[in-house]
Amino acid sequence: MLAPYLPIVLLFALAFGFAFFSVAIAPFTGPKRYNKAKLDFYECGIEPTEQPLGPQRFPIKYFLTAMLFIVFDIEIIFLYPYAVSNKALGLFGLVEIILFIVTVFSAYAYVWRRGGLDWD
Repeated sequence: MLAPYLPIVLLFALAFGFAFFSVAIAPFTGPKRYNKAKLDFYECGIEPTEQPLGPQRFPIKYFLTAMLFIVFDIEIIFLYPYAVSNKALGLFGLVEIILFIVTVFSAYAYVWRRGGLDWD
């Protein structure tokens, strides 16, 4: 009964095994030549103006942009299956996707109105 899911389980096991193996073996295989340039802070090729005394805080705009990207990226992931099988879903699928798009655009309008897309 679960035989059709065996390839997916094997793929997940292979991906997890590869990730675990890569992280576990990295300390033993990587070079250990540390120098001042590697331990120094890097700011896009520009010399740092001051050395931070501790962990620096990033402005909330960076995190907001990342979260918005994820939300609208997930929207595309949900739209793709509909685009592939829109004829099979018929009118019901069309109504559901219209409701989904209206919901996403209302979230987009809310973020736009609140200034989430404006950079200072």
